[in-house]
Amino acid sequence: MDPLETELDGARALDVDALADAIESIGFECTRCGACCKAEADDPHTATVFPDEVRDLQAATDYDWRDVARPMPYGLTEGEDGSEGETFEWALQTGACGDCTFYEESEGEGRCTVHEDRPLICETYPFSVALGGTSQPMGEAVDEAGMVRAHECEGLGRDISRADAEELAAALKARAIRELEEAIGVREAYAPVDAGPGEVVVHDSEGPKTPDGRPR
Repeated sequence: MDPLETELDGARALDVDALADAIESIGFECTRCGACCKAEADDPHTATVFPDEVRDLQAATDYDWRDVARPMPYGLTEGEDGSEGETFEWALQTGACGDCTFYEESEGEGRCTVHEDRPLICETYPFSVALGGTSQPMGEAVDEAGMVRAHECEGLGRDISRADAEELAAALKARAIRELEEAIGVREAYAPVDAGPGEVVVHDSEGPKTPDGRPR
């Protein structure tokens, strides 16, 4: 069987109770420090967002596609007229300082202005699952239990209720499935294009698109 299809079967078979057990054993409580929403050193905040999630955020905010998402920067080069080339997937848009465009901070405490509609990558931070084809936010894992990996976050090690652990576990499973479905969709929809000077083409599961989300 195809490796991605095998991993997708594994994601669909994940036991939410077992994931919740692992999350409980690691422990987590968001401290609203905002570290996961901010630029890191000189690198802008980069968090994967899927096409349907972009549209959900558009509906919640009445923003244009470009206000919500930007082409994933990996694979692009800088030409005379700015970024150009082909890339895969979308990243949440950032402000001038490199922080997520939906992040606000007041008196040292951060908040997400679209918290109820935030993408799965944000909903499940700082956790990921140990399945090939799924993403690891903010670098390598600093702790793990069973299939669950925990990534750097000052909220790790804090008590978490069973209800919150189960909710997080369900979202984590949903994210793993969604990431693998998207990866398979990107592969099936991909066809090389000739990106001209100053042109960016984004490949997602719906096919090639321009930076404003329109089909190319």
